[in-house]
Amino acid sequence: MKFAVIGGTGLIGSKVVENLNAAGHEATPHALSTGIDVLTGQGLDAALANTDVVVNLTNSPTFDEASPAFFQTSMDNLLSAAQRAGVGHFVILSIVGVDQVPELDYYRAKTLQEDLLKAGSLPYSIVRATQFMEFIEAVLSWTADDNTVRLPRTRLQPIAAADVAAAVADIAAGAPLDGTLDVAGPDAYPLDELGRITLSFKGDKRSVTTDDTAGMFAAVQGDVLTPKNGARIAPTHYTDWLK
Repeated sequence: MKFAVIGGTGLIGSKVVENLNAAGHEATPHALSTGIDVLTGQGLDAALANTDVVVNLTNSPTFDEASPAFFQTSMDNLLSAAQRAGVGHFVILSIVGVDQVPELDYYRAKTLQEDLLKAGSLPYSIVRATQFMEFIEAVLSWTADDNTVRLPRTRLQPIAAADVAAAVADIAAGAPLDGTLDVAGPDAYPLDELGRITLSFKGDKRSVTTDDTAGMFAAVQGDVLTPKNGARIAPTHYTDWLK
């Protein structure tokens, strides 16, 4: 099959392209650097010509109140181009529990992206992943100083980017779900504990202070960012990934 991977040069996209090509498919990465622009529509018709599956892994350049406009415009342009090209399957990557955190601008924007796909006429699949292991250090940096990292007890179940890419490639190569699949790592942790594990492994002497008002994840209530029954559980443990 022929795949157009939009955002195919990024952390997940490059691995999705690699996995699909290794499986014998023809997957082409597309991005601003290859001459397509999802906000203007430039290059989309050429990129999607004779394509069986579109995998949209583009992301908003900001996580603030501007992010819904990015997903509205990019999805409108991509869905229109996919319809013109006769694409048979449209795949996006989203976030486990994304529709349960309306307090966050970016989560509302990703929910909008999902809704736009569901409301369209194309067969589709939505892969929702938990927090990437690769981003845990960035999360810690949001509320850190020279001595302390303040973190809430928000429950996360981190997943390695390689496992996310494997799941996206697998779903993209199959029949459309016309629904959603959750993917997650095998272990769930409160974020403050995850911080202590991370700092300890790296020999970082800063302490972690539990603060349920600290950082973006303070807006998350309960365990909504962890998967429910029916999720695909990836093999990579966080402690093994750290090693």
